[in-house]
This record gives sequence, structure tokens and C-alpha cells, in this order.
Amino acid sequence: MSTTYSCDDSNQRNAGISAAVGAARAGELVVMPTDTLYGLGCNAFDNDAVARLLEAKQRGRDMPIAVLVGSWATVQGLVREFPEQTKTLIEAFWPGGLSLIVPQAPSLPWDLGDTRGTVMLRMPLHPVAISLLQEVGPMAVSSANISGQKPPKSVFEAEKQLGRNVAVYLDDGDSPVGQASTIVDLSGSHPVVLREGAISTDRIAEVLGLSPEALHKEKN
Repeated sequence: MSTTYSCDDSNQRNAGISAAVGAARAGELVVMPTDTLYGLGCNAFDNDAVARLLEAKQRGRDMPIAVLVGSWATVQGLVREFPEQTKTLIEAFWPGGLSLIVPQAPSLPWDLGDTRGTVMLRMPLHPVAISLLQEVGPMAVSSANISGQKPPKSVFEAEKQLGRNVAVYLDDGDSPVGQASTIVDLSGSHPVVLREGAISTDRIAEVLGLSPEALHKEKN
């Protein structure tokens, strides 16, 4: 059975976050608001829960799940290395609508799909999401929709698609950005923008001291 909590009300918000934390720790799925779109999430280190997340989305392992974190410091334990470009982008755009693909730490016991040794990380700019992430720790999160359907900007849209596959829905109104995050791949010889979304390529290029064209070149 699914339960929806309205985060507009402080009592329901606290109860909802507590319920979502309990659900995630129990291996269940939750839907959370973020700055970009609503996300479907679970404990990133619970491989059975991640498999259920992929199943709920009707999505294959060839499309790995991203990981959301609740602080900059969390990243240090998840990555193989922390080069200057990664640090620069995190300091400029986190929390916010930028997802970074980086080489993951080799000892991590998670299974997010066919990641080929990388992980996509983001810290969302949303107080409800941050509260949940700080309690649960890193969460595997994807947009709260069935693969191929419209990503939801509201909890109502998420509920229509995912129904009882989700234990807890956290409703905090429409997503303020309403657009997917921008994805930058930092796993190769130079950064590449794989998807332009909430943050423009021009802004990323400016921060890195590169031309926008350089961020679209194929990796070596």
C-alpha cells in the first residue's frame, strides 16, 4: 500500500520524511521531490531494491541508475579520484541541476546497472530531498516515470505511472525547475556534455574555462 504525504504541512512533512527513511532502509521505493523533476529512489547499496526500481520503471540494466547525495563530503567515498575539474563543477553548481559521471570507487558493493566502472552523481537543490538523503545516505534515483513516458513534474503525475510500486510519495508541489539535469561525463580524457538540461553548456564551459564547442567533442 502506498502513502502520500504533503510536505506543505510541517507535521506531514516530518512524518513523510520519517516514513520515507524507514521505507528506504527496508528496501522499498520512495518518490521524492527534487529541484529538477520528481525522483524514484531507494537505498543505493540495496541491490535488490535497485533491481525493483529498474523493474518499476520497466528499464533495463543498460541504462544505469544515478546516485543522489546529501552533501559534497559524501562524494569523496564514492569516487576513484577527485580531480580539479570535478571539484570545480561541484563547487559551482551543487546543489543544483548538474549530474556528473565519474569513475567510481572500485570497492563499492552496489549494483546500479551496467555502469562500466562509473557512477552518475548529483546533489539536488531541494530541502525535502536533502533531508531524506542526509538520513538515508546515497540513494539510487531516477525520474519517477515508466521508461519512455513523460518525466513527472508533480507527485500526481508520478502516482499515475508508478502506483503501488512505491511505498511512500512525498508531495511538495510542482518541481521548481521542471527540467532534467544537465549531464557532464568526466570519466574520459576531457569533459563532455551528454545532455543539456537545467544548466546550459555555456555556463559549464565558462566555469571550466573552455569553449562550449569543446564540451561536445567526442571523447578519445
